[in-house]
Amino acid sequence: MAGELSRRTSLSQPEHVSDKLLHGDVRTQYAAICHRQNNGDGSIEVLLITSRDSGRWVIPKGWPMRKKKPHEVARQEAWEEAGGRGRVRKKAWGHYTYMKKLDDGELVPAIVQVHLLDVAQMEDDFPERHQRRLAWFMPSIAASAVEEPELRGLITKLELLDPDEGRLRRVPEPSR
Repeated sequence: MAGELSRRTSLSQPEHVSDKLLHGDVRTQYAAICHRQNNGDGSIEVLLITSRDSGRWVIPKGWPMRKKKPHEVARQEAWEEAGGRGRVRKKAWGHYTYMKKLDDGELVPAIVQVHLLDVAQMEDDFPERHQRRLAWFMPSIAASAVEEPELRGLITKLELLDPDEGRLRRVPEPSR
């Protein structure tokens, strides 16, 4: 029925979301983990921004864009939402899932493909500059500031990034 969705309560939302998952109604977004090397000690820092609606800490992300590849969307969102410019990796760093609240209040499951963006410069003039706060964090602090467990893991993995080579460092196997 047409009015059925509008009569749903917040208690019926999980049932509605489960139904969407069962029928493959999952939205896709693309995001950037913006990072830089601290000039003082060479450590890596991660840029987080606040969401426009709740003010929680997130990374720049957005919907697919016509004629843009996923890594290009991630780079565009980093500039539009945070003013970050730099080199983006084409290969995805990973994925995470979360519940996206649409403009009409509906919750939908979303999977986010994440790309790394090595920030070369921060611009003061970018489209969403008056709508968000920005802050640089050590990866462990950034990971604890975001809500999504899978995103926490992707941010924490940055601590293994070799800043000189741009690849993950090999971690020695534990001795037995």
